[in-house]
Amino acid sequence: MDLIQESFQRLFPDKVFSYQTKMGYNRRLSDFNANVRLHKNIIQINLNLQWKDIDDEIKIGLIQSLLLKVFKKKTSTPCIELYNNFIKNIPILIEKTECDPLLKDSFVRVNKIFFLEELEKPNLKWGRNAFRKLASYNFHDDTITVSTIFKNARQEVLDYLMYHELLHKHHKFKNKNGRSFFHTSAFKADERKYPYQKEIEIEISGIIKVERKNRIPKRKGLFDYFLS
Repeated sequence: MDLIQESFQRLFPDKVFSYQTKMGYNRRLSDFNANVRLHKNIIQINLNLQWKDIDDEIKIGLIQSLLLKVFKKKTSTPCIELYNNFIKNIPILIEKTECDPLLKDSFVRVNKIFFLEELEKPNLKWGRNAFRKLASYNFHDDTITVSTIFKNARQEVLDYLMYHELLHKHHKFKNKNGRSFFHTSAFKADERKYPYQKEIEIEISGIIKVERKNRIPKRKGLFDYFLS
């Protein structure tokens, strides 16, 4: 029995498995990433090469998480819990290779003031000139990415963005019925502790408007931004 079939039958013990399966490893996907495709009766799962030597029970949890998305179901299993715990501890395994000096200075300040220097430094890099996804934390490769529109922003603005993403690293995430929740009540409570949060978010909106005006032809309508 292959891993996809085993994962399916453990997840849906009352259903008949009537699919063909394809599963492979490659370097094209980012660190510890994976995807799934269901076409007719073929389930195809691709995994980053780093998954190859990981314990099968953890991989079954990963595959079950992907299958829940395909079949639009909500549940949990011991293997999914095992997989989620593995993801939460990936930062310990990842080699840190990217460290932009400006972002490093921000990390050092925020880690000292708000986290008592207890957080390990993640990868720190600039992303694209993004106006919607301003900053993000990737659990799979322990990386904080910040939009380049903030390269010339005030220190307080950059530190607020850094604080938000480090909260993700600190709180990790909760999983329930196969769904992951990142902005938990504890996360939001800590986010509100940042000094002058509302004023800084207004300033961020102002930076976005100026950058959009300078780089994108004016269009009617409102826009939203988000941190992830």
